[in-house]
Amino acid sequence: MKILLVQLSFLGDTILSTPLIGAILRRYPACELSVLTTPHSAELLLADPRIKKIHLFDKRSKDRGFFGILRTALSLKLEKFDLVYSLHRSWRTALLLWLTGIPKRIGFKESNFSWLYTDRVARLAEGHAVLKSLSLLGEIDPISEAELLLFTRPDISLPTELNGKRYILLAPGSVWKTKRWGWRGYRQVAEHYRGLGFNVVLTGAKSEAELGSQILQGLPNSERGSVIDLIGKLSLSELLTVAKNARLIVCNDSMVLHIASAFKVPTVAVFCATSPNFGFGPWQNHARVVEREGLACKPCARHGSQRCPTGTELCMNEILSTNVIAAAKEVAHE
Repeated sequence: MKILLVQLSFLGDTILSTPLIGAILRRYPACELSVLTTPHSAELLLADPRIKKIHLFDKRSKDRGFFGILRTALSLKLEKFDLVYSLHRSWRTALLLWLTGIPKRIGFKESNFSWLYTDRVARLAEGHAVLKSLSLLGEIDPISEAELLLFTRPDISLPTELNGKRYILLAPGSVWKTKRWGWRGYRQVAEHYRGLGFNVVLTGAKSEAELGSQILQGLPNSERGSVIDLIGKLSLSELLTVAKNARLIVCNDSMVLHIASAFKVPTVAVFCATSPNFGFGPWQNHARVVEREGLACKPCARHGSQRCPTGTELCMNEILSTNVIAAAKEVAHE
């Protein structure tokens, strides 16, 4: 049997849906499982030995529009899949899969154009995003088996400056401004761990270079530990390797949190405008969430935004570094 799994959402969503790969293979142990995903998310799955083939749908660029949908559908039709599970709930995905002619097409009832699926399943309304993804199978496996799994590429090594060093990883950025804890807090965490003899690694997108500069500015030199700025310098595959080998990760509500869960790296996640109650908190990992509680305006948005609706940014600026460091001591057993 040939099965296709469709995941066309954000990078973090791709990571949180990896337990579904294992669940499908337990249900159909002899199947060939392929994945349809975006070019960016594909890098997260390239080294996964459970996946037979990765198909790309560049929905925001070369496959944009009806002819891109049709071209992708015709390519998938040639693969002669028997069954497809679709996590994506857009009308575009439903139409694409209908055009493939795959005999059994399973999607969520809540999807747009859900009538184009042969089978429709109610998506779990509450709980962690991992469980919501697994609800596509109708019956959720035991939670103990719902494991996030990522695999590093064997041809990717640690950057030379990290070889043989013990380090903690700080990921201070986010696509959304209201999900970013202040740079001063990250600097104080860096100072604390350098004092303990750890090296501190900063990582993030190229667009976050200024944030890294703010954290580094004024940090005194230390013989006990250095700060290594890798913001904008790592591919996604390289980031996986760096994160997997960290002793501790401190990050915001972002993709790095889910990478940490997949590799079981002790983690402190700082939640500013959002809330882990939305289902995007740590999963089966030794982790702690630190947030400013008691704010009537929090959470203000499910995925964050680019401006604070009240103009106060209290959820971002009133989180103490001492609380983050205390949480880190708990998870890292200092």
